Amino acid sequence: MNAMIATTIHKEDQTSKIFKALASPSRRKILTLLRNGEQCVCHIEAFTGFRQAYISQQLKVLKDAGLIIDEREGWNVYYRAINSEIFQVLDDIAQLTGEPVEPFRKQKITCSCPKCNKELKN
Repeated sequence: MNAMIATTIHKEDQTSKIFKALASPSRRKILTLLRNGEQCVCHIEAFTGFRQAYISQQLKVLKDAGLIIDEREGWNVYYRAINSEIFQVLDDIAQLTGEPVEPFRKQKITCSCPKCNKELKN
């Protein structure tokens, strides 16, 4: 197989991963939250109402698709979008389908992560 064909197949595989990741309403909901900056799993859990194990599975799909990245700070792992252009893609899909874009609702979230503790002190 020549290099050009191999590169094309790799790009197609990445495109498929992105479309697969965006096909799930659960993953789109997670991305809605990440639109507002990095979040820890406890915030994602409170926002979505999903269990932590399910969230971890969805985050893995988003990460494997190259849409999010994680950073560890001690015991906590924070997730954020790699490229903010994905939010424009989500908006375009919503416009195309007529589905409303779920607005981010600021929720009072209390957990033991350093981010929450810092916000509670302020």
